[in-house]
Amino acid sequence: MPFWLDDPAAPPSAPPLVGRIRADLTVVGGGYTGLWTALLAKAADPGRDVVLLEADRCGWAASGRNGGFCAASLTHGLGNGIDRFPTEFDALHRLGRQNLDDIETTIAGHSIECGFERTGELSVATEPYQVDGLADEIELAEQHGIALTYLDTEAVRSEVHSPSYLAGLWDRDGCALVNPARLAWGLRRACEDLGIRVHEHTPVDDLADVASTGRVDGPITLRTPHGEVRSDRVALGTNAYPSPIKRLRRYIVPVYDYVLMSEPLSTEQMQSIGWERRQGLGGCGNQFLYYRLSQDDRILFGGYDAVYHFGNRIRPALEQRKRTFHTLASLFVETFPQLDDVRFTHSWAGTIDTCSRFCAFFDRSHDGRVASAAGYTGLGVGASRFGAQVMLDLLSGEVTERTRLEFVTKKPLPFPPEPLRYAGIELTRWAMARADRRGGRRNLWLRTLDRMGMGFDS
Repeated sequence: MPFWLDDPAAPPSAPPLVGRIRADLTVVGGGYTGLWTALLAKAADPGRDVVLLEADRCGWAASGRNGGFCAASLTHGLGNGIDRFPTEFDALHRLGRQNLDDIETTIAGHSIECGFERTGELSVATEPYQVDGLADEIELAEQHGIALTYLDTEAVRSEVHSPSYLAGLWDRDGCALVNPARLAWGLRRACEDLGIRVHEHTPVDDLADVASTGRVDGPITLRTPHGEVRSDRVALGTNAYPSPIKRLRRYIVPVYDYVLMSEPLSTEQMQSIGWERRQGLGGCGNQFLYYRLSQDDRILFGGYDAVYHFGNRIRPALEQRKRTFHTLASLFVETFPQLDDVRFTHSWAGTIDTCSRFCAFFDRSHDGRVASAAGYTGLGVGASRFGAQVMLDLLSGEVTERTRLEFVTKKPLPFPPEPLRYAGIELTRWAMARADRRGGRRNLWLRTLDRMGMGFDS
């Protein structure tokens, strides 16, 4: 059981849909993307009849299993954003910071108790080549007017007491930490308070094929096991799970990310590691770690392995992987040898909706009446709200600053079919691990992916 979901504050389940109903807007998916879409749509037009359908429980999937890093970045980092969207990056950076500000305002306005802490994020180098990479990044940031704080060995170890740290780069206000499940539950409550009809345990089995009816202006029909919705507009937030729009499935691979949560640290243990400013922490390697403190002073420690299973498999049995948990525990002790006696109370995994450009992409279908957002690649806690805004723009048919962006109008390269998909991902994982062992040197395979626009740089 994920730590965040193992919480007595979890709300009771919303009822499943039974029977036929009508709606102005139907949102499919009760994760952050769907919840933000429903909330923003209703707030903009209180008279709009909005329905949200979730196959399990709101926040049950990636939205309740992540590390709780709510980042301003829409592009999965500075380097990835500048490489892929060089002429738009400054606008995307501005929109991302505004998006994070608006998330903070919404959380306060709806009294969502999710432990929101805007402590920033500290990227730490543990190998000499990574130190050089931090220097390059701060130079790039300065060219775009972005304020980052470089910390040398002494400075970074004074922030967090780890003998493995060689340098750090601190984005002081570009990331907040949240309890991710409580954020999802709080957004659900806010939706219900505004009159949005939420139905859990209601998977969507089918979107009616409008072309087969001969109509291009009628409602979309969404069929569920025990009911049906006829809706003027539909927003899809299925993320790592198979989209009802089958042609979009080739753009997404579900990648399993594994996490440990420690027992609460004592006062003495907390003093031994410092970490008084409670920043989110992330590594700089290809196989990177991320970790943070919870409100009750546990350490969440995750990442490193990113595991894809042949055929886009998503199964509950894949959420436990002893080999990866053993690796994470060993890396935890390397990072904090003073905590070598700390136990872990929870271990879990979640699926990341990975696309080849490592940031969200968008789609319109059914003559503009269905919109989709997916592919956040681990940064959906914050970027999902922006994705919701884009979907609502697309469904309205209005031209906005967001819809004019190449970031919105262009899609990533699709992944090849199996077995090439699995072989390519496994080869890439091997090459990335090898690069980490060889001072960051990327082999021919990784350089080829870079040239194709599918290079892994986060």
